[in-house]
This record gives sequence, C-alpha cells and structure tokens, in this order.
Amino acid sequence: MRVIGIETSCDETGIAVYDDEKGLLSHTLYSQVKLHADYGGVVPELASRDHVRKIVPLIKQALADANCTQDDIDGIAYTKGPGLVGALLVGACVGRALAFAWGKPAVGVHHMEGHLLAPMLEVNVPEFPFLALLVSGGHSMMVAVEGIGRYQVLGESVDDAAGEAFDKTAKLMGLDYPGGPRLAKLAAQGLPNCYRFPRPMTDRPGLDFSFSGLKTFAANTIAAEPDDEQTRANIARAFEEAVVDTLAIKCKRALKQTGYNRLVIAGGVSANSRLRASLAQMMQDLGGQVYYPRGEFCTDNGAMIAYAGMQRLKAGQIEDLAVKGMPRWPLDSLPPV
Repeated sequence: MRVIGIETSCDETGIAVYDDEKGLLSHTLYSQVKLHADYGGVVPELASRDHVRKIVPLIKQALADANCTQDDIDGIAYTKGPGLVGALLVGACVGRALAFAWGKPAVGVHHMEGHLLAPMLEVNVPEFPFLALLVSGGHSMMVAVEGIGRYQVLGESVDDAAGEAFDKTAKLMGLDYPGGPRLAKLAAQGLPNCYRFPRPMTDRPGLDFSFSGLKTFAANTIAAEPDDEQTRANIARAFEEAVVDTLAIKCKRALKQTGYNRLVIAGGVSANSRLRASLAQMMQDLGGQVYYPRGEFCTDNGAMIAYAGMQRLKAGQIEDLAVKGMPRWPLDSLPPV
C-alpha cells in the first residue's frame, strides 16, 4: 500500500509518501517560523492562510520526489486533530477532496498517534508493548502502548506542556521565536549548580506534569539576577535540567508501574540533546532500550501521518465524505488496529 500523508495541525505544512514495502519515498516540509516570528508565537488565522497557499504545491512536489502519480496512491491520510481548528480544516478539506477526486480511501489521523509511531520510520523500531513519552509545544503525555490504537494515558500536563514552558521561558529571556531550541543552545553555555530549580510534581504520587510553576520560578529568577549573557546561560541550564529531570523521574516511575523495558520519546522536545542523553543513561542503567525518531521527524511532519494512516487504512478504517477537524481529541479514544 502507498499512502500520501498530510500534516497541517499548527504552523508546519508537511506532505509525505509512504510505501509499506519500500518505506518512505518522499517528504516535504514548509515551516511558518518566519511568518510568526514577529508576533512571538503562532497566529492561528495566519497559519491557516499559509497552509492554503503551500499545501497543493507541496503535494505536487512530494509526488514528483516519489516518482508517483495519483494512480500510484492507494490512500490518503490527513491530520484530523488535535490542533488549531482552522489549520486542521485546510488539511482535512484538501485530503478529503483529493480522495473523492481520485477515488481513493481516506482516513483522519490523530496527531499525537503520528508522533507516537514516528520511531517506526527508523531502521531500529520498538516492539510492543512500550512506554511512550510524548513531549511537544502543546502536549506532555505518558502513554502505555500495547499496540496501535491500544493506548492508556498514564499522565499528562495539567497546565503548560514542556515545550510551551521552554518557549515561554525563552521569551522571558528575550530569545527570538521559536524559543525552545534557542534556550537549549544557550543552556549549553551555562555552568552547573549555579541555580537550583524545582522539579514540579515529583514529590507526590502520579504521572501528571505541571510546568507553569517552573516557568514562574524562572521568571522570578530572571528578574532578580543580573542581565548578562553568562547569568542568562546559567539560568537557562538550570531550567532545562529541571525539565529534563522531571521528565526522567516520571518515566522511571512509569516504567516501574508498567513493568515495560522499552521507552519511546517523540514530539518536538524529544530532539533536546540533554533529554536524550539523560533518558539513554537511565534506560542503560535499567537494562532497557530507548527509541526516538531522527531530528527531522521529531517536529510535525507528513511522514508520521502517512505511516499512522497506512496502518489504519490497512485495517479498513476509512472516513466518510464529511470533513472533520477535532481540536480536542483524547488519544485513548482511538479504536485499536
């Protein structure tokens, strides 16, 4: 089966073609970072309009890169949710229209399921069951995964997600949008043990996350300390270490609770080098394995949507003609494959 995947949940337009025998044939991605930089964050209406401008040319490019025509495509997958409703509707409308025009089946894909399955695009893939840590700008989630569609959400963010906290703290430090990667780069220049930030919600049972208070702690520290480059780097390092330690503590707790020895990390924050190193060391100490997608598949992309959609299309899960976008959509409500 050969599937084209369409991702338009937020501020990146991603298109990919995936073949269940040959693997990923092509993927194209357009980021709206420059468009939103002047506003310090994503402007939903501008994001939707830019998806409209870019989506068809990117589909044509992805087909050309894969040396395919519409006749070679067996199905279409598009991101149905969660995300910005206007952006979601662009991808859903185009995906559903192409499916109707080409006479192909279509399926709406859960954005976070796409991230969760992104490591399956690699050579070394995890076997089920495994524990998944999904960390992005909009989500922090711990999931026990027994199979595709067989998910138990063990914990999630009760306020700011990890990526959101990174971006907001970076903005407090005067770093340009998107701030998360820039804060991580600044943290690499920071000195250890200059500041000690709290590890939120690690002193109580449970696997939920909360990073809003950590952001406030950072804001108070920034306001009280000298405004020089080294001090800012030291604060960035302390903040990053606090987030990484919190995620690692929660992962270790979840692994003990589930008895699993395989850990998947995915989502934009999974590209963070300190987080990867910390979780890799933790899993080595525990005698387990950690899996994550390559850097270009950590952020939003069409490849993960094509792969997840292919799994559901092969199971006969096909959308009707209605165009639907679901800004909120519980991951554990998905049917099994």
